[in-house]
Amino acid sequence: MRKRVVAVLALCALAAGAWIASTPADVPSLTLERVKQPGDAAAGKRVFYASGCESCHQSAGQDDPLKLGGGRPLATPFGTFYPPNISQDAKDGIGAWTIEDFAGALLAGRTPTGQPYYPAFPYTSYTHLTPGDVRDLFAFLKTLPAVAGRAPQHDLKFPFNVRRGVGLWQALFFARGQEATTARGDYLVTGPGHCGECHTPRNALGALDASRALKGAPNPDGKGKAPDITAHGLRDWSEADVATALSSGFTPTGDSLGGSMAAVVRNMAQLPESDVDAIAHYLKTLGTP
Repeated sequence: MRKRVVAVLALCALAAGAWIASTPADVPSLTLERVKQPGDAAAGKRVFYASGCESCHQSAGQDDPLKLGGGRPLATPFGTFYPPNISQDAKDGIGAWTIEDFAGALLAGRTPTGQPYYPAFPYTSYTHLTPGDVRDLFAFLKTLPAVAGRAPQHDLKFPFNVRRGVGLWQALFFARGQEATTARGDYLVTGPGHCGECHTPRNALGALDASRALKGAPNPDGKGKAPDITAHGLRDWSEADVATALSSGFTPTGDSLGGSMAAVVRNMAQLPESDVDAIAHYLKTLGTP
């Protein structure tokens, strides 16, 4: 009997430990204080396009990038995700969110109710956003129209459909609250641009392999491969070639960028030329001695 009691207690302790470990962390209080300062919607528009928000959250069945009702399927090896409504609809979107809720999503990967977000939402990159960009993006989203309707529920395989398990994934693989370098190109690629989410290989549990950052990886939908975009992979391209491809979609050989890169090009076209040039410069120097 004593052995059974000890075994039960051990299991309870293990379960309690797992539950605690799977609880998403809060945004650091100092960061929250900086985020809660007034945001600039005009500056937030730049963050919006740099972050590619419309690429995933644009309403299904229409082409207006500012209608963010979500619902477009995102196929992955773990199942199909349906990006949620992030419009200003108070019931179906994020219209009732506070800036603390918004910062928690971007910087800590947690829902307003304290649940972990699946990393199909690239908070592993967005956690590098500066507090200023977070509050500016929030201010810009406040200017966009409300869209009614919720996206379908994710269609995921077991055990990936157990959301609480994502908290354990975060404990193992998610480094929160680390702002990227102030170098503009590095910041745009690492943070809002979240280039590594497609171009960096992942392990069996979907975590990015930082040792092979941007060296090419299978596309998230399993079709084809996102190329190596380090200096080695782009060795036959000049900085001007990279900048032109990003802003126009045309490569040095006269081909055009398709697939998911088409959305990236649409977003890059909305950014100042200086931002695109900074990205090109960073990529052309990444991995060089």
